[in-house]
Amino acid sequence: MLFVGIDVGGTFTDIIVFDNESRKSPEIVKVPTVPKQPSLAILEALKRYQDRAEQVALVSHATTIATNALLTQNGLAKTALITNRGFRDVLEIGRQRRPEIYNLDTKRPKQLVERRNRFTVKGRRLVNGSSRIPLAENELLKVSKEIVQRGIESAAIAFLNSYVNPSDETKAEKILRRSGFKGHIDISSRVDPQYREYERTSTTVVNASLAPLMSQYLDGLQNGIEQIGFRCPFYVMNSDGTASTLAQASKRPISIIESGPAAGVLSSASLAIQLSLDKVITFDMGGTTAKAGTIIKGRPDLSYEFEAAGRSYHGRSIKGSGYPVRQPFIDLAEVSDGGGTVAWLDEAGSLKVGPESAGADPGPAAYGKGGRQATVTDANIVAGRISPSQLLGGHLKLHYDLAVKAIRRLSSKLGTSVDETAESILRIVISNMSKALSLVSLERGRDPREYALIAFGGAGPVHACDLAGELGIQRIIIPLHPGLFSAFGLLTAELSRTFTQPILKSATTSIERTFTQLREQARKSLNQEGFTTYQTIEKVDLRYQGQAYEITIPYKKNTNLARSFGREHKKLYGYSSNDTVEAVNARLRAVIPIPKAKRAKKRLEHSVPPAPNSLRGMSLLGTWKKVPIYKREDLFPGAYSRGPSIIEEYDSTTVIGKGWSWKVDAYENLDLTTLVGVQ
Repeated sequence: MLFVGIDVGGTFTDIIVFDNESRKSPEIVKVPTVPKQPSLAILEALKRYQDRAEQVALVSHATTIATNALLTQNGLAKTALITNRGFRDVLEIGRQRRPEIYNLDTKRPKQLVERRNRFTVKGRRLVNGSSRIPLAENELLKVSKEIVQRGIESAAIAFLNSYVNPSDETKAEKILRRSGFKGHIDISSRVDPQYREYERTSTTVVNASLAPLMSQYLDGLQNGIEQIGFRCPFYVMNSDGTASTLAQASKRPISIIESGPAAGVLSSASLAIQLSLDKVITFDMGGTTAKAGTIIKGRPDLSYEFEAAGRSYHGRSIKGSGYPVRQPFIDLAEVSDGGGTVAWLDEAGSLKVGPESAGADPGPAAYGKGGRQATVTDANIVAGRISPSQLLGGHLKLHYDLAVKAIRRLSSKLGTSVDETAESILRIVISNMSKALSLVSLERGRDPREYALIAFGGAGPVHACDLAGELGIQRIIIPLHPGLFSAFGLLTAELSRTFTQPILKSATTSIERTFTQLREQARKSLNQEGFTTYQTIEKVDLRYQGQAYEITIPYKKNTNLARSFGREHKKLYGYSSNDTVEAVNARLRAVIPIPKAKRAKKRLEHSVPPAPNSLRGMSLLGTWKKVPIYKREDLFPGAYSRGPSIIEEYDSTTVIGKGWSWKVDAYENLDLTTLVGVQ
């Protein structure tokens, strides 16, 4: 029984094929991403397994198609918005957040719905759901005909207080269909049944804009996979680390916007449980970005609102720079530092790294595809950390001379040597990435010295020891095939559905009735999809009365919610209050079990490793030293040694710094620990 994971990144597309019966090391394929037609790389890679297609039990996929569509504004549906009279410009007004407060020329994201395609109708419901002004059906009919005539592809309907009473929205949907509209329709009470009309409208519009594109892409990919013989369940990774069926992902693309980053954290959570690690910081560095997250007792940090296609500054999301979406997602700090990140000189002649990336095409100068700018990968090649001849088993040829030439263009202007310039680039990028790790640890009241670091992605293991040293982390886990670790996470996901219902009353009163209704809603919805066996995770959003935003905590019947909220508030903000605690939303996540991949535990052979394959000069960021080079496939469980050294494998390189020891554990992970007293 084979499990197939497909992770499409900005630079590479990773395919992992795992035999869940033999549990041997997975088979891996890593091919360059085709940005304009990502399914081409997937299908070409899968053709290698056509002869075993009947053995495949499931295919799981993570994609950045939705994020890229929002960033580039390409492929989005021509969308209309129907809302209450007087609220035509709610998307423009928003929360009056300026992404750059002191920039007089700052630009907000382009609106997903042109103003001419935002329609308003007479009608108003009060906060309790009662009708103050009846919905004008004659106006709705007129608007619906106009939408059909304009060739609109997708429509979003968002009325005030519809989260309490959705009847006006469902009526508008029926009238739009009766008028002959054949496109996609989303109503806000179904997509995001929570209060705050701006966020609810924005979430609905983002979903409506993406749904036709994602439905076409996923249906096309499934058809392509079936045509080459793969006829098995097809799942898509959600932003919160669970998975959706193809139908659900096509209908709710907002749930998969951050599916790519989620896969790596999910894989880390599975590994942390396997190794009995209670506190873990994840570090995922690929070709374009680096991301950090936190896992405590097997559960990653979750947030319930983010800005899709927004910008970040040193890992912090810049409010007002993207499109607000209320959907559960794994909370990560992201910085624009990957292997393809470009080094450059500012107007004052100072060396900078990022945020621009060379991407997959042309890529770093060493790729030989016409890129001339120096990147982090070029700096690592010059510093002896990455072999020009070993990446992807030698199938991806890197050009040392081109890397040197690109670095020299900078060094000649800086007045430093090529080696010194390469080291400076690496120091800057390490400093930038350490801020992301600090953001998910120190700035949240967590001591990173108490955490282990799981480093993965093609470039993560290259920088792991340097980053750990910055934060005082004393243990690092490098999984087998770290460059494809995220793809393996796709094979450990469970299906899930998230259900939300507003409460908006004091937490001292019983809210069990709301959760009873939510459980029944989940049961009916899942039964319609054919799911009868599932587990539920229940949470509640709480705040002090008068506060604008909430904290989400676990819900259990007959617990003192005010006391639990006070403890969490004090933990996060340093104080608690005797003010009234208000319950805002009830949340239920139904988790449906599906087959998951599990790695086999192997017998340890405590012994020094085989002799190194070679020696190579490597920069230790200050000094150079010839270090042993090992092939990871030659290292057996139980092998151990100490740094500095380099361990190379098909999809990544692990740089083990001075002051670190390493061993191969029973699951074939590299387990690194600091050596006491060694600097």
